[in-house]
Amino acid sequence: MGPTDPADVSRQLARWVAAGRLIRLRRGLYAFGGAEAAIRRSPHPFVIANRLVPGSYVSLGSVLALSGLIPEYVPAITSVTTGRPGRRVTPLGAFVYRHVSAAMFWGFETHTLEGGGHAYVATPEKALVDLLYLTTDSADPRYLDELRLQHLEKLRLPVLSTMAERTGSPRVAAAVRYVIGLPQSEG
Repeated sequence: MGPTDPADVSRQLARWVAAGRLIRLRRGLYAFGGAEAAIRRSPHPFVIANRLVPGSYVSLGSVLALSGLIPEYVPAITSVTTGRPGRRVTPLGAFVYRHVSAAMFWGFETHTLEGGGHAYVATPEKALVDLLYLTTDSADPRYLDELRLQHLEKLRLPVLSTMAERTGSPRVAAAVRYVIGLPQSEG
């Protein structure tokens, strides 16, 4: 068999997208659509988030909701990246990317997801630190109360404190001190 012509591959992908057999998520990234998706199951939204913007990890409200630390449903998957911030809406969901400096790009791990997929996901402590770091009024007790944090016993409080210190932000440190002082039985 001879070499594959990239133009032929591109045309075939375009035909499959038009027929609904594939869903184009971005240039060069596809997911199965139609009957194929029913057979093979769509990828987990965290996997899609990682693939849409390589060099990102899922964090903020997405991880806090997954961990049961906030009661709200989070409709868009939010990730952190050292690249450009932005929002991507695909047929498989909405994805938000928040920018942090390289100095803040830590505190995530490879997470095994339902269905066997893997994605880079912040630890619950880092997800909270990221949220506090990226929110201007995060040290305001009213803001922190509005988060309605619950199940705080799931947080490793010494790790949370160390992460807050690592940011070098007095605002984040003050917010974490407030969170640590909340009753552990909330929620």
